[in-house]
Amino acid sequence: MIFTNYLVCFFLIALGIYCMVTKKNLFKICVGMGLVDYGVNLLIVSVGFHDGGTAPIFNISELTRDTFFVDPIPQALTLTSIVIGACTTAMTLSLIIMLYKQYGTLESDQIRRLRG
Repeated sequence: MIFTNYLVCFFLIALGIYCMVTKKNLFKICVGMGLVDYGVNLLIVSVGFHDGGTAPIFNISELTRDTFFVDPIPQALTLTSIVIGACTTAMTLSLIIMLYKQYGTLESDQIRRLRG
């Protein structure tokens, strides 16, 4: 199960990098950035997963020697990354809209040519 998660996250990261490198459309480049972001988030969550672990919220009376807690840091990092990714995507899309209004195209080669 966990091996499948690693395969999926590396596939998402590779697909996102492929989109960012090979595509000329700015919107497709933005989608590639999102795929990399999702792949990294899945990687962080997969690294922090432990089978049979419980949340680190406990009551002293319920605590036993056999209790295994999951580290909450990867989940906190993932939540932070989701917020930062949403803000980055919103900023990127707003810049793409401004470029489209000014140049009338989303192709990066044509924008470079029109710019001079």
